Amino acid sequence: MSQKALFLDRDGIINEDTAYPHKPEQIIFTEGIFDLCRKAIQKGHLIIVVTNQAGVAKGLFTEEDVIALHEWMKMKFREQGIEICAFYFSPYHPKATVEKYRKESECRKPGAGMIRQAVIDYDIDLSQSLMVGDKTSDRIKIPELRSIIVKSKYVQSGYDVENLSYVETFLN
Repeated sequence: MSQKALFLDRDGIINEDTAYPHKPEQIIFTEGIFDLCRKAIQKGHLIIVVTNQAGVAKGLFTEEDVIALHEWMKMKFREQGIEICAFYFSPYHPKATVEKYRKESECRKPGAGMIRQAVIDYDIDLSQSLMVGDKTSDRIKIPELRSIIVKSKYVQSGYDVENLSYVETFLN
C-alpha cells in the first residue's frame, strides 16, 4: 500500500530563510514546524524535505556542507520525537557560477524531480500527499500533488495560508 507524505521546503518553512544558511549556528527553526510535523506523522504522513540549494551552484558552500547540515537537522527533529525520512536537494541553477551546477534541471523546483524520486524511494501516493513551501516555485508541477504556499517575504499575495498553523487543516 502506498504511503502519504508531507513534503516540506527547507528555508522559509523548516527554518527561517536567512541568506543561504548552511551551518547549524545559522538555523532558527520556524514557529510551529515541530507541531505541524507531529500532527502529520499522527495522520500517517512521512516527512520529506525537498529544497533548492542554489548556494552550492553559486559557490557559497558545498554539497557536503548541505548533507552535514541535513544530518544535524535530522538529529534536532529526532530530539523533538520527529523522524524526517529524507532530505532531497537540488544544487543546480541556470545562472550558477560553479560550472558543473549550471544547468536547467528537473530536480530544481518547481520541477518534479525530487518529488518523483521520493515517490520511487518511499512508494508515495501523491494524491494523498501535500507540499508546503514559501515561494511560488514550491508549487510543484505535478497535477495530483496539492501544494500549499505560506505567506512570506517572497509571496505577499496569492498565498494559501498565513502561517504554518493553518497547514494542518489540509492534512488528510
